[in-house]
Amino acid sequence: MSQAPILAAVLAPDTERVARRPVARLALGRPWRYGSAIGPLLLLAIWTLGSYTGLIDHRTLSPPWVVAGTAAELAASGRLWDNFETSLWRALQGLFWGVLAGGLLGLVAGLSRIGEYIIDGPVQIKRAIPTLALIPLLMLWLGIGEGMKITTIALIVFVPIYIQTHDCLRSIDSRYLELAQTLGVGRGQFIRHVIFPGALPGFLLGLRFAVTSSWLALVVVEQVNTTRGIGYMIELARTYGQTEIIIVGLALYAALGLSSDALVRVLQKKVLRWRKTLDN
Repeated sequence: MSQAPILAAVLAPDTERVARRPVARLALGRPWRYGSAIGPLLLLAIWTLGSYTGLIDHRTLSPPWVVAGTAAELAASGRLWDNFETSLWRALQGLFWGVLAGGLLGLVAGLSRIGEYIIDGPVQIKRAIPTLALIPLLMLWLGIGEGMKITTIALIVFVPIYIQTHDCLRSIDSRYLELAQTLGVGRGQFIRHVIFPGALPGFLLGLRFAVTSSWLALVVVEQVNTTRGIGYMIELARTYGQTEIIIVGLALYAALGLSSDALVRVLQKKVLRWRKTLDN
């Protein structure tokens, strides 16, 4: 006897029960207003408790209250804000040029087969070579000034923007093209109303990777012949064994990374309100 009727009879009650189950049960649950702060606050609590009980050696990792006091002293002296503004300006410049280059190259490669043949290969080669390994070459070409630092950040940033934009353009359902041809929609209207909205999710996802990558690149480039910036402050503190100042700098990098990622996520929700997802 075939097993199909038997399996159908056994699974029928479960199938009916699943079909009657409310869809809301499969959702992620109602979002909390400040839920994203739970993870960082939990880490802070573990750090505080470990420092207070002595499980974490103060010589290895300064306690949170020492770090907070050091940050207040640096802020009062103006040293913290001066280095912060320098780092922020470097990161924003590198992010701007990287996003611009990645977005334009992604559009050209995604909308043109010839553009893809010309652009995609070199970008994949660049993707396979760590950008930080190019720093010695960039130093020979551009010197050790601001140009090298901004170029390094831009080179790291543009890859995720290009990859996500290009991939999202290539994955747009071809049925939209068939429908546009049937309705007599022109190429310009099709690009404006279908292609660009279709590429936005990939571009914004790439932007999330890009903003994080910009801060990672900044950590490295600011330790190469700099006299201002968070990285310079960390390197100077390492020379004098000032662990608390190093932690202040790392906390600044973490705060900048988290806040910039949160801003992009807010932008995603605003721009992509037309998409129905589990997070909505």
